[in-house]
Amino acid sequence: MKALASYSIKGGVGKTTAAVNLAYEASRSGARVLLWDLDPQGAATFFFRVKPGVRGGVERLLGRRGELAAHVRESDYVGLHLVPADFSLRHLDLRLDGTKRATRRLAELLEPLDDDYDVALLDCPAGLSFASEVVFETVDALLVPTVPTPLSVRTLDQLVEFLDGADLRPGRRPEVWPFVSMFDWRKALHRDLLETLAVAQPPFFPTAVPNSSAVERMGRLLQPVGAASPRTTAARGFKALWSEIAARLWP
Repeated sequence: MKALASYSIKGGVGKTTAAVNLAYEASRSGARVLLWDLDPQGAATFFFRVKPGVRGGVERLLGRRGELAAHVRESDYVGLHLVPADFSLRHLDLRLDGTKRATRRLAELLEPLDDDYDVALLDCPAGLSFASEVVFETVDALLVPTVPTPLSVRTLDQLVEFLDGADLRPGRRPEVWPFVSMFDWRKALHRDLLETLAVAQPPFFPTAVPNSSAVERMGRLLQPVGAASPRTTAARGFKALWSEIAARLWP
């Protein structure tokens, strides 16, 4: 099983939107997908119409007898399962800090499910914390949505700089896979930066996911855009983006 995280230091860049839609597109392509909602706000859980909550909360989950399988829920889509968010995840940093082998704990929870899924996608809260560092040691790559604005690009640079100096376990530094999110072709700044990012390092995926009213309707329809509005530019963008991600995962 490959493990990915939809992650950004900066909020408001389309991180959860990407996690939901990429999980859907991955399942549509035939992959067995586990989406783990690590954000206490639970937006990904909400979009899939799954009731939030993990029995015993994050303390029990991270405990010696904690297991992820007991909390896996089916979605409305074949091949796509979800571990829902829980409000106790707001204490994830504190709970991990008091856990034995803390940096390995999330990976240990995923390992028993290795044969059940092709890809696990972790939807992470924004920010840089100890929990983020644990995620870094858990996943193979970070999917980093980047709005083509100077501030969003700056946070991507900060992430790369942090990883360069981070004290991660040998061989556990994840790859950084940025992509352009919420692109608006009407904005000159977006168009100008898109040309710059095309040759940036780390390399961006070719597909730029556009800003779209179809994405805004997700909160009302409670469906990924590919299910609700498959002919929209956003749906086509997420489908193309998943194809590019899959080509890197399984070359």
